[in-house]
Amino acid sequence: MSNAVLDASALLALVQNEPGGDRVAAAVTSGAAISAVNLAEVIGKLQERGAPEADIRAALQPLRIAIMPMDTALAYRAGLLRMPTRAAGLALGDRVCLALAQQLGVPALTTDRVWATLGLGVTVTVIR
Repeated sequence: MSNAVLDASALLALVQNEPGGDRVAAAVTSGAAISAVNLAEVIGKLQERGAPEADIRAALQPLRIAIMPMDTALAYRAGLLRMPTRAAGLALGDRVCLALAQQLGVPALTTDRVWATLGLGVTVTVIR
């Protein structure tokens, strides 16, 4: 059972020792989840910043984070968040994270402060 869902920005804060990473580490220790979509974002960002695949795998594999697939139910949930989040400029990965947190009934961890103002019925924890 997961206690929180990580946004890509939250996992990046942990992996790159950024502010708020300690809060993500505590969530991971307690049993966090991340969508496969958000994991792909993290992998892409690390590669963009110059990390080779072997280093990316070495950084991510030891973390005990449940990787949740993007299935039909989650796709609908994320898709239906498009209109309520459009004005805030949320991307697909953002909506998938929020939809997964909504589906699991746990908080979403992010660095994106605007999420806390959306009023979507999802608890949002801004890590910094």
